[in-house]
Formats: sequence, C-alpha cells, structure tokens
Amino acid sequence: MLLLNIGVCQAQVQDSTQTDSTKQNFNTRVIENLKELSKRKTIMGKLMKALLDFDRADEEVYGLDAELIRKEYEKHNYKIVRRIDILTLDVFGYSINDTSKVPDTFLEKAGNSLHVKTGRGLIRNKLLFEKMKPLEPLALVESERLLRQTKYLLDARIIVNEETTTNDSVDVFVVTKDIFSLGGSGSYSPSSGRGRVTLRELNFLGQGHQIEGSYKFNMDRPRPWEAAAYYTVENIGKTYVSADLAYVDENYYKEKSLFLRRDFFSLNTKYAGAVGASWIDERILLPSTPEDTAARFGNVSYTRQDAWLGRALKFKSYNLGYDSRGRVILGARVINTNYTTTPTGNFQDNTLMLGSVGYSIRKYYKDRFIFGFGRTEDIPVGTLFTVTGGYQDGSIWDRKYFSTSLSFAKYGTNFGYLYGKAGYGSYIRDDRWEQGVLDVETMYITKLSERGNWKLRHYLLGRGTIGIDRHPEELLSINDDSGVRGFRSDLVRGTRRITFNYEANLYTPLSLLGFRLATFVFADVAWLSTGNQSSPFKESPYRSYGVGFRLRNEFLSFSTIQITLSYYPKLPPNDNLRDFRIYESSATHYDLRDFQFNRPGVADFY
Repeated sequence: MLLLNIGVCQAQVQDSTQTDSTKQNFNTRVIENLKELSKRKTIMGKLMKALLDFDRADEEVYGLDAELIRKEYEKHNYKIVRRIDILTLDVFGYSINDTSKVPDTFLEKAGNSLHVKTGRGLIRNKLLFEKMKPLEPLALVESERLLRQTKYLLDARIIVNEETTTNDSVDVFVVTKDIFSLGGSGSYSPSSGRGRVTLRELNFLGQGHQIEGSYKFNMDRPRPWEAAAYYTVENIGKTYVSADLAYVDENYYKEKSLFLRRDFFSLNTKYAGAVGASWIDERILLPSTPEDTAARFGNVSYTRQDAWLGRALKFKSYNLGYDSRGRVILGARVINTNYTTTPTGNFQDNTLMLGSVGYSIRKYYKDRFIFGFGRTEDIPVGTLFTVTGGYQDGSIWDRKYFSTSLSFAKYGTNFGYLYGKAGYGSYIRDDRWEQGVLDVETMYITKLSERGNWKLRHYLLGRGTIGIDRHPEELLSINDDSGVRGFRSDLVRGTRRITFNYEANLYTPLSLLGFRLATFVFADVAWLSTGNQSSPFKESPYRSYGVGFRLRNEFLSFSTIQITLSYYPKLPPNDNLRDFRIYESSATHYDLRDFQFNRPGVADFY
C-alpha cells in the first residue's frame, strides 16, 4: 500500500508534458502484475482471482457540472409545474445516468429482492416544488441536493423536460437511486474477547425511518456490556420537522433524550428551531498531577431542557431570474440545566438565555472522490458570520456571555477546496472574562489528480484551541479526532492545543467483492500546554505516522472498513501504550463544514 501511494505521488510531480502512453504504462504495470498473481495456482492466487475485480471502470456521469446551480434552469423560474414524474431505482444493477440499464445477474436480482425500495411519496415530500404551483428560484437544484444528502439515497437527478416546456409551464423528471439500507459494522479482538456489533436500518419499510442499535461485550470495566439505541423520523408530514430519540447505557455515560428539530435545510427556509429534553449521567476527567499513574474521574448527573427558534430574512430582489443567496438570520435559545450530582463547585443549576444574529451566504458545487468512492458529493462554500450574546441566571452566580465567529470556504476545479474559521467566546462575571476559548481552523483539499483509473487527493488540516481561564476539570485531549489519530491516553491533557494533520488518499481501480479500495499515508502532530500564559510549542509534540487502507461499497449502508498501522515516536511516561498500533475505524479524519446557520450556543471546548 505504501509503495502504491509513493508511486502515484512520484508520478504526479513528473513533467506535465509526458505522453498518455507513459501514464497508461504506470497503471498497466500495476494491474497486469496483480492479474499475473491471480493466475497462479497457489492459495493466494486463487484468493485474488475470486475476490478482486480488475475490469471495473468508473461510470460516466452526465450533468456533473462544477457548480450545482445550472444556469439553464433560470429561464424556468416562476413557470407552473405542470407534471412531476418520479422514478425510484433499486440498489443493484441500475444506473441513475442510464435508466435503461437493468439487473442482469442473479446476485443483483437477489439483492434487490431483499430490499424495500423507497416510496415515491417519500421522494415527493422532499421536493421544494409542487404540481400546479409556480417554480421558485433555486427550487430544482436545492431539491436535488436535499435528495442526494438523504442517508438512504445514493444519488439523485432532477431534469426539466425541454421538449415539452412552454413559455409558462414545465414538466419535471426526478430520478433517485437507493442504497441497501440494512447494514452495520462490528469489531472483535481475539486476545481479549472484546467486541462490538452495530446494526442499522436507514429506511425502514421504505418510509425513511432510521433505526440503529449497538452492543459491546466482554468489557473489562465494572460491567461487561454496553448498549445504545437511536431512532429518527425525518420530514414528518412534509414539514421537514424530524424527531430524534436516543438511549445510551454505557459504563461511564448514560443518556436518554428526545428532540424535535427543523434546520435551515435549504437556502429559502424561513423558520428553523428545536425543542427537547435530555437526562445525562457521565464520568468526567479531573485534573492530574505529574505523579499520577492513573487518571482521576468525577461523576456528573443533570437534566436539561432546550428550545430555540430562528428566522431567516432574505434581501429583496427585483430580478425574477435571480435569487440572492445571502441571508440575515436571527435566533433565540433557552437552556435550563439542573444538576443532581457534581464533582466540584464549578457546576451550578442555571438557565442560559442566548440571542444571535448572523449573515450567511451558501452555495454548493458538485464533485466526486472527496470523501466518497465515486458518488456525487455536494461541496459547501460561502461565508458565515455570527455574533451571540446572552445571560446565565445561576443558583450561585449570574454572568453574561459573548461570542463571535467568522468562517469561509472557496472551491475551484483547478484549485481545490480551502476553508478557514476563527471564533472567540467567553462568559463575563463581575467584569472578569472567564471560561473563554479562541478557536481557529484551516483546511485545504487539493484538486483530484488522475492517472488512468487511479485518483489521488491530499488533505491538510490545521487547528488551534486556546482556553482562557478555564475551570480545572475542563481539559483538552489529543486523542483520535482531537489531534493524533489512534492515540489514546487519559493522562495527556491540557488547556491549549495546536494540531496539524496531513493525508494522501489514493483511490485505486480495484474492487473487492464490490468494495472499492483506497490506500492512504498520513502524519499527525499535536502540541499541548496548560495555563493562561503557557505556549504549546515549548514542549515537544506528540506525533503519529502511518499507512492504511479503506474499503467501501457505496451501494450498502455498511460503514467504511478502515485498517490503520500507526507509529508514535513519543509516548506519555506513565501510560501503558505501545509505539506501534494496528487498529480499525469507520470514519475519516476530515469533514466539510457547511455554512448553514445553527442554533445559538456556547463556543465548544473539547
């Protein structure tokens, strides 16, 4: 895997005047060598022949414009939608770009017979336009994006029938393709006997209900098992209101919660909000000393009621063919928290009232091989600026709150994706600023480099979280997604953290039982320090270097299978860690940030 990554990286920096035959020779050389190995009569050769598909070619995609907003749609604004035809495609053997294609193998037909196809009524309820009503600007492209971002759909296309279009009416064709909604994930360690099983159904009986349950066994903690269950009902009554229920019963974290929510799901959404309650019992990490050989913890139990409401205001446009993407959003939120168990005196019953104003510009582009393995992905770009103020009425003390943040993102087919964010938030008590946090982040994803059917992207991420006058039990870690992937330690904590992450991801043309194969190399660096005057760079950083591979079948709802080998040059002296580690996970280290206005809140510190 490492040689494959190095080979493509070297090929990428060669002179751009090299001939296509030279590029093809690189691909041919690797594939032909693997084919020759599969022809051998050894056990390994027979296994490779049975599992690997060497002839898979990427499906040609029509209508994959760089920008999601198609200019030809503007001429249809405010025309009457005369007819809406909806075609829902099953999972296997069908193509969203060639609707004449049908399953032709026994396995494809058998797989489809085990799947309940999404109902057309469910698709119709997602559309932002209706039959016999005027077609609002952005309604077509926003509907397509919302369908594509639905968990139980692989892809979606919305097409205007230009042959039947008149000066005052249009016919619209909607086609969607399902994924196999029943799936899950799991892991098992033969040495310890510990394991985890997760099952999920993303589209129960074709009605869009999502159910997930997980179970861990043979744990070495006070109790040998842990369990969790989640249930979501989306878009109740075509209102885009969703209901979320959660039940978590772990050794050191227990949660019961119920929420009704409605997001600013599209550019033209006027109202958003949520209401719900949660009951939490958890164990949190307490400050450690250099002499500690084991982490110290404390118990926290509380109930919380949470409600918020937002209103988006758009600028008036006198051009019927144009709809401004800029929105001014007003939001208000009330959070009531009551503690029953606290580990220190820094916790108090309180009611936090917040108000915010924001300015959001959102636009979406389409691309592939960002985080997926060939499916169409929506890339959010734009600007989001927010200012939040509030007041906390506590049982012991009262205080004010203030925060502000600014984020932006740019995208170009020849440039790649660039994101930046800066934010600050703090409580104010008796003219003294406390529990403050300064947060900065930048991410760059290169454009897709292609050599035949081999595709390569580079990912760079830098983050800084600076705590200011935080409580002693409020500590940052560098574990996994917080900085160094695969790193796990309860003793390495601080109040100021700087991290840098790099990854080169190579998408190969190989397919293993329908699972596409990608390999990657990475490097992570993280600095930590404690105290308001401390500098994270005074201490030597924690690092990790590694290589791994990912397998994913995007027709299935199974999580990505990811196996990673990591090396850690520096380890904490009092922790029982190893410098080499092989581990599995199901999530990438990177994610795209949207510019959708969210509920007013306190700046995160974790």
